[in-house]
Amino acid sequence: MKKIFIVALLPFLFSFSTYAKSENKNTKTSSAESVDESKITSPDEALAALTEGNQRFVSKKALKQDFNEQVQNTKSDQHPFAAVISCLDSRVPPEIVFDQGFGDIFVGRVAGNVVNPDLLGSLEFATKVKGSKLIMVLGHTSCGAVAGACGDVKLGSLTQLLDKIKPSVDKVKSTNKKFDPKSMKNVDEVAIANVQFQADRITKESSIIADLVKEGKVKVVGAMYNLETGKVSVIPTTTGKQASR
Repeated sequence: MKKIFIVALLPFLFSFSTYAKSENKNTKTSSAESVDESKITSPDEALAALTEGNQRFVSKKALKQDFNEQVQNTKSDQHPFAAVISCLDSRVPPEIVFDQGFGDIFVGRVAGNVVNPDLLGSLEFATKVKGSKLIMVLGHTSCGAVAGACGDVKLGSLTQLLDKIKPSVDKVKSTNKKFDPKSMKNVDEVAIANVQFQADRITKESSIIADLVKEGKVKVVGAMYNLETGKVSVIPTTTGKQASR
C-alpha cells in the first residue's frame, strides 16, 4: 500500500521540484533592475528620476541592470523619459552618471553642450514625437570647450563652435572686472552661464518645444556635472526656473 502511495506521488513531486527550480531561476534573474519609464508621467517626475539616478551613481549604489535583456526589450520601440544635451567630454557619459539603461534617455553630445539647429530638431523629435518629458542641458566643471572660448582659441571649424559660447564669456566678463581666462574658477562661471544661455535658446528658437513647455508637458532645465565628485547640480534657468540643488 505504501509503495502504491509513493508511486502515485511521484508525478506531483516531480512537478513541484520543477516549479521550485523555476522559481529559483526567476529569483536570480529578478536581481537585475531598471528604470520603469512608463511610471514617469510628468516633467518633475522625470527630473526626479535623473536626480535619484545620479545619487545612486555617486553613492555607488547603481542598479543591477541586465543590458542584454534591455536590448531585447527595446528592439521594437523606445520611449525615453528625458533628453540630455551634454558636452563631448569623455568623462561625462550621461547614461552612466544618471544610472540609466537602454531606452531610458535620449543623449545629444557636442563640445561645450551648445545648441544648434540639428540638436533642436532632435529635441523636437524626442519631445513631440516620442514623448520625453524633460530636456536637460548638462555642462561640467573644467570644460575644455568653455576654456577655449574664454581664451579666444582659433582652430578650424572649432572656431565657429566656440563662437556659440562667447555670449556667456561676455556676460561673465561684464560682471567680473578681474576676469582671468586662465582661471578655472572663472571658466566654471562661464560654463554655468553657458548652460543657462543654451537652455534658454531651446524655447526661444523652437516654437514646438516652447508650446510643450507652456502646456506643462515638457520642462527645460540646466545642470552642472562636477568632475571631482560625480555629482550633478541643477542650476536656475529662465525657462526651467529651477532652484539650485
